[in-house]
Amino acid sequence: MTLKVYGGARSRASIIQWYLEEIGLDYEFVFVDLQAGEQNQPKFLAINPIGKVPAIQDGDLALWESGAILLYLAERYGQPSASIQERAVWGQWVLFANATLGPALFTDNLREKEGSRMLSAVNGVLKETEFLNGDTFTVVDVAVGSYLSYARMMLSLDFADYPAIATYVSQIESRPAYQKTIAAR
Repeated sequence: MTLKVYGGARSRASIIQWYLEEIGLDYEFVFVDLQAGEQNQPKFLAINPIGKVPAIQDGDLALWESGAILLYLAERYGQPSASIQERAVWGQWVLFANATLGPALFTDNLREKEGSRMLSAVNGVLKETEFLNGDTFTVVDVAVGSYLSYARMMLSLDFADYPAIATYVSQIESRPAYQKTIAAR
């Protein structure tokens, strides 16, 4: 059975697709028409009772929340030999992306207060290493990198004050898997 990715137009499902393209895993994209309310129909609610995308179906497993999906895919298909310590660090960065960085950048009342602090911290890490988790591109870079790229696209952040982030974002946006998924939208 082929892995199914459920998503709508301009949804975070593209983040999941980016990672799947990075690891070379075949999948089927199932378009959920959010404007028509398909996410609230019983068929989709059986996959995600919250009625949001993205979601995946991998055999008998239905999973939702982009961070949980990324971590599952990394462990099952991406780099299954990673140690528990490395998986914990991946979890830390993925949760940071969704729970801290995303809101700090995309919530108006937090952007001024928290955005620059979060970007300074990420910039500091990227001054020391090519990718967020060392010298190898991992699921962490999809999670955090997608938010940084979206901030550049949607908020017109140029990262002039964060040169390591500017270099990093340019680097990840040039990746073929990124070009095929997020840049193609």
